[in-house]
Amino acid sequence: MKIYRENESSNILDNLLKRMEQYATNLESLVQERTADYLEEKRKAEDLLYQLLPKSVASQLISGESVRAEAYDSVTIYFSDIVGFTNISAQSTPMQVVNLLNDLYTCFDSILENFDVYKVETIGDAYMVVSGVPVRNGERHGREIARMSLALLHAVRTFKIRHRPGEQLMLRIGIHTGSCAAGVVGLKMPRYCLFGDTVNTASRMESTGQALKIHVSSTTKTLLDKMTEFDLVLRGEIDVKGKGKMTTYWLHGMKTNHHQQQLNESNSDAEIGSDLDCIRVLENNTGDISSYSQNSQSGSNYDIQQSPKTQPPATTTSNQQQDSSSHPSTTIE
Repeated sequence: MKIYRENESSNILDNLLKRMEQYATNLESLVQERTADYLEEKRKAEDLLYQLLPKSVASQLISGESVRAEAYDSVTIYFSDIVGFTNISAQSTPMQVVNLLNDLYTCFDSILENFDVYKVETIGDAYMVVSGVPVRNGERHGREIARMSLALLHAVRTFKIRHRPGEQLMLRIGIHTGSCAAGVVGLKMPRYCLFGDTVNTASRMESTGQALKIHVSSTTKTLLDKMTEFDLVLRGEIDVKGKGKMTTYWLHGMKTNHHQQQLNESNSDAEIGSDLDCIRVLENNTGDISSYSQNSQSGSNYDIQQSPKTQPPATTTSNQQQDSSSHPSTTIE
């Protein structure tokens, strides 16, 4: 009887130890599973924040640091809007307008990934991009914005509006180079904003431009001349609100000899060729992001086709005047 009781006591103790080991194992597995779920949700939250703010700025906010405004000596700012957008909106349903802008700017966003630029914001049909902020890139900002502008203009020429497939979308582009300040504004829904006369002048370049053309200031032209690869044509002197007379230029595309040189290099070297893939629109383009070739390298490695020097239809004159107002949230009067 005594031996039996000792065996029974030993069995109870063994069972208890086995259950404790099993519980510890299950608990460890549960902790690992919960930790993985937490890290995944944390990653999603950080990815969302990185979509709203520059990664360097968002990282400072995540670590609890205060983000100080910075001054930048030289950046290049891009503005664009749709000529006649007011008329298009008046003749379309709200959902058709939303679909139009979503298709267009989803397409634009996919192209921007190939260049060293930062999308500041969209306000209605206005689209604002900067290079050289928040990460300084020397004098490359002018080249990056110029090549990006040519890529966007090329895409717009074949962009199809879902509910008006036979109508050409008229994009008007303006770019300017100068100094600015940048920082995060607000606590709720914080935004990374640019401030300074450069923002205002870039907006004026857009509003005084023409449909399907890239309007360039003299300071941007001076910077691009250093690259010797862009075809710029003098527009002449124009009267710019708040600035007086300004000499401006049209950016028509890449110079033919430089464009051909890049194509020859891509044909002679397969590795370089993969980095110089052209951003092209497929024949069946519908304005979505799948219509563009992607590459993980910097946009400076992309070859942009020379833009045709076609004049916009004469009917855009009235629409241009109607939509020539500047963008209030980014323009400093």
